[in-house]
Amino acid sequence: MEAVMTGHVVTVNEVLDGHVALDIQCLDRVYLNAYVPKLQTSSQVVAFLSGHLGFPFPSPALFNQIGQRFRRAVASYAEANDIPWIKFGKDDDKLAVMRPHLARQAATGRSGVAAVGVAQEFQRVWAALEGTTSTGTPRWSFYKADRRVTCYYFYLWDDDFGPAFVKVCAYFPYPGKIWINGHEWAKRQASKAGIGFTELSNGFAACDQPQALQDICDRLGPGTINVFVQRWLARLPLPFGEADRDASYWWETSMRQVEVSRTIVFDAPRHARGFFEALIADNLDLGRPHNVEIIFGRRIRRDTLGTFRTAIDRRDNGGVLLNVFYRHSRIKQYLKDGRAMRIETVINTPRDLGCQARLHNLDDLQTKARACNRRILDAERVGQGCVLASPAFERIAHPTVDPAGGRTPALRFGDPRVMALTGALCHTLLAATGFTNKNLRVLIAGLLGSDYRPNQMTYDLRRLRLNGLIRRLPRSNRYMLTDDGIRIAIFYTKIYNRLLIPLTAADQPQAPPALRTALATVTRHVDDYATRARLPHAA
Repeated sequence: MEAVMTGHVVTVNEVLDGHVALDIQCLDRVYLNAYVPKLQTSSQVVAFLSGHLGFPFPSPALFNQIGQRFRRAVASYAEANDIPWIKFGKDDDKLAVMRPHLARQAATGRSGVAAVGVAQEFQRVWAALEGTTSTGTPRWSFYKADRRVTCYYFYLWDDDFGPAFVKVCAYFPYPGKIWINGHEWAKRQASKAGIGFTELSNGFAACDQPQALQDICDRLGPGTINVFVQRWLARLPLPFGEADRDASYWWETSMRQVEVSRTIVFDAPRHARGFFEALIADNLDLGRPHNVEIIFGRRIRRDTLGTFRTAIDRRDNGGVLLNVFYRHSRIKQYLKDGRAMRIETVINTPRDLGCQARLHNLDDLQTKARACNRRILDAERVGQGCVLASPAFERIAHPTVDPAGGRTPALRFGDPRVMALTGALCHTLLAATGFTNKNLRVLIAGLLGSDYRPNQMTYDLRRLRLNGLIRRLPRSNRYMLTDDGIRIAIFYTKIYNRLLIPLTAADQPQAPPALRTALATVTRHVDDYATRARLPHAA
């Protein structure tokens, strides 16, 4: 934190072990897709129009009839309840526009719709092509297409969840979107439980019962969220009615975007910014000793689509934002309100973490996302405290023999293959579901810059396992780093990249002048001793 002003460099471990006032994990923003499962295929559309509604011909004109009825119902609902009607512009910040209306509704202390927003947006809806049968009778072929249609945003304030919205498209099959905030829910539950706390913007700055607050955050799951969703779907004007619902023509939800956060509040906010920026600078190169990326770490092949990189960005408030990208998802790390470190795993596609998208899989997804948040912090902690005791280093760096006579091969520091192996392991530090033989082999070959054969990878995996650096996941061909594995990988990589490589290049022009001068002095003295010993330079 104050390395510029003093000779002591404060590490992340010193701060986290002695200066943390609050450490809370909680769901943050949750976006859900709402869809009608029985209207996802063309045959289901025909069954709805003809079988359920009873029309002899499944004409797309019926879409317009239902849509117009829905539009009139929304307008009547807003007028009857004196709800503001807001038309969104193309570039409007919808939440900023709605914030005054949400505040007014919150002031009443009652759950209700604060305002109805209207927007024109592209949605995936059903379209139709007209044709004729062999007898000349009209028929239609249904297909899905992106169309610019009217969407209604019901911005509401809920007594349990606080601000939220339910969006419904005005065209068949009426897809929707739902937004809630887990921190806002937790605040209201804490207040109802009589737990005192101080708010952070979208979070908690202090709490007089931290464990009770964490227990509340842990309770927010798919059941609670689904109760909220169905309660509001039953209250709002919608294209489908009770008869449709009884016939199973009703919305279900899947996860569109889920943010799982960990907020670590420091007890000395004046040091927070300097500490955080130093933390980022010190850990930027972990996992990428010879390239410019940190790999997030799940089954990445040459044909894997998506983004795999780390970006450091400056925010509008002058702060620093670390983004670690993996496919469609990312981990964000930044300073919150100048006093807390916020780590957020943002999942835009649940399959990125090996989960299905239906809402009932939220608990599994949150568990894996919390593990990602823990991993990045563990890597940073180990990165600034990777001092190995002599016995531990000797156990890894020298071959050993167990009581049964089994030999464990060594991982000798400085060996190019070992350094590539440990560097590749650093790539997997944030792996949510481990790594495979093939995955690791591709990384090692890239770091070596030469051929690396499957039998070599098998041998290296064996010595990693025997040395206790990795463990195999049950009923799979995937591996995870152990705590010792994290320490060894980071220790080897940091010593090699930050100490040995700079020292071996100390006589180059880019090295600091003081270091070049000291090295020249040492070289001159060594040459003098060699001359007096009558040991000439090799030809």
